[in-house]
Amino acid sequence: MADDQDQPNILQRLIQWRVGSAAEPNPPNETFMKLQQPLVDLVEKYYFRVEVEGWERVPDRTCLVIGVHSGGALTMDAWSLVNAWQRHFEGKRFLHGTAHDVLMAAPGLGDYFRAVGVIAANRDTVGATLAAGEDVVVWPGGEVDAMRSWWKRDVATLGGRKGFVKQAIRSGVPILPVATVGGHDTVFVLSEGKWLANAVDKLTGLKKTLRGANLPIIAGFPFPIAVEILPAHVPLPAKIRTELLDPIEVDTDPERAEDEAYVQKIYDEVESVIQAGMDRLAAKRTLPVLG
Repeated sequence: MADDQDQPNILQRLIQWRVGSAAEPNPPNETFMKLQQPLVDLVEKYYFRVEVEGWERVPDRTCLVIGVHSGGALTMDAWSLVNAWQRHFEGKRFLHGTAHDVLMAAPGLGDYFRAVGVIAANRDTVGATLAAGEDVVVWPGGEVDAMRSWWKRDVATLGGRKGFVKQAIRSGVPILPVATVGGHDTVFVLSEGKWLANAVDKLTGLKKTLRGANLPIIAGFPFPIAVEILPAHVPLPAKIRTELLDPIEVDTDPERAEDEAYVQKIYDEVESVIQAGMDRLAAKRTLPVLG
């Protein structure tokens, strides 16, 4: 019999029930998308002043988009990329965002995510979506990336997580790296809060379930200081700059997914080109928030 520690807790069982272990990609709710589109476009154009370049580099076939996302629990650079993609391709190609299983399982929030085409960031769902010919964007750094300190705002953070390389190999699709800056000026992460996360984990044991190592301490609006477990701020109107970079082809032999040296090589290449792109974009910034 398995040890009690190996049994899923109540929260894990709820997440498994809400998300499913091998969910098929669901199409977005087109009516809802059309209703929210005018507001989303206005916010991105006038509030975040989004600039996206490099569309000519997008492969003509299904791809796995890889980038960083910033801004604590509200990663506006991620949302702006997905929206810009839908607008650019006019519905002919759909880019599925990805979110943590916990967020996908949350009542209300998870339902909204599904309505706009977001899928669970797990191997089964991402693999099924790519196999269906749909583009997917993954932010490998996860919470380590989104919750990194403001002083690391221009650092490409993929968290050492190389699963996206293996996924691209298994799915036989190219990787499209994306660089972006500005999202981390929508809130100021003063501390990544690793010490706080460790203290809370000792009391609750939830770190494994939530797959989170950080409980960031932020400064923003409306709270000058807050712990961001859930969104605790309204994003500041920072200018967001994004660049789609040259695609990276991978070996499509499934056995290469088990070649650690090869996987590391592709991972390092992706991280390097994203960092170079972020450096270029950051050089255009004059002031935080103002851009």
